[in-house]
Amino acid sequence: MPRARRRVRAPRIVTEPVEAAKLAGLTYVSDRRPGITRKRAGKSFTYVHPEGRSVRDAESFLRIRSLAIPPAWTDVWICTSPNGHLQAVGRDARGRKQYRYHPRWRAIRDETKYARMLAFARALPKIRARVTEDLARPGLPRAKLLATVVRLLETTLIRIGNEEYARENGSFGLTTMRRRHVAVSGSLLRFHFRGKSGKEHAVDIRDPRLARVVRRCQELPGQELFQFVDDDGARQSIDSADVNDYLRGIAGDEFTAKDFRTWAGTVLAALALAELAAFSSKRQARRNIVRAVESVARRLGNTPAICRKGYVHPAIIEAYLDGVMLDAFRRRTARAITEDISGLTTDEAVVLGMLQQRLAHAGVTARAA
Repeated sequence: MPRARRRVRAPRIVTEPVEAAKLAGLTYVSDRRPGITRKRAGKSFTYVHPEGRSVRDAESFLRIRSLAIPPAWTDVWICTSPNGHLQAVGRDARGRKQYRYHPRWRAIRDETKYARMLAFARALPKIRARVTEDLARPGLPRAKLLATVVRLLETTLIRIGNEEYARENGSFGLTTMRRRHVAVSGSLLRFHFRGKSGKEHAVDIRDPRLARVVRRCQELPGQELFQFVDDDGARQSIDSADVNDYLRGIAGDEFTAKDFRTWAGTVLAALALAELAAFSSKRQARRNIVRAVESVARRLGNTPAICRKGYVHPAIIEAYLDGVMLDAFRRRTARAITEDISGLTTDEAVVLGMLQQRLAHAGVTARAA
């Protein structure tokens, strides 16, 4: 009699930051509360408690030094407690607010991110089914436009966009694109725009249905690309919050547009590593990992460092270093996995199954925030 396969329970996603801080043994704090300030003293700095006395104890000095606050920062605020989730805040040379967090807070946020990833992968079939349904709606209603943006998020991996960035930096994402940023020729869509950090992007995809919707959007007056016509016949635009609300309405969890890029980064990294030859030394393994991450970074439009830190699940790297080749894993388990997870591609199902099996084997219970 075949043995029943053990199902891995989906991780609970804790979205409340105060609860997340408690899970990490920290206190959730704000830089609005009184804190230690930094003052220039010749070529160095002095640090002053909220009540006006100077910081003199070695323990506090070591903690402050470990934060590695850049000398160029101004308006520096430092938490008075070593257990605050937020340890320091300041403004960089461009006046942008920057943060230094407690290591345990960063760790639990990473756990959150990767726990979210598994839950998001499980929710993807439901999201895709709803998007397909909404894309089939007649005319150009709001639901159809949101479905179009979500499908483009998944197929192009373009960032969702933020109106503040578009206004202040001239950088664009999907929801902030202008009509000039895309050309439609038959079923071909060609996006050309300036993205985050001023990087120029050129992205081509072929999709007859999406091309028809985007062409219809271009026919509407105004500079904004993604607009819909409401029940009164008036033009309305959408933003990233609308897209995130749409996703939450489908999946019932706190998923956002960014989750598409996080999941895609991990799947792409797994496939890139699976295509590389087996390594014969640690040095070769490191080179292969660098190559794989670089290929994913190019696809996502990130630097390799940000890509590895924020978009590739550590278990993928561990599986490769352990000698567990993903192509062998695919031959062994793809059919069994896809029986349970219809709506995912075979590659996605293999990656999800491998992540869950590795976490279960290691006895990991993912905590999330």
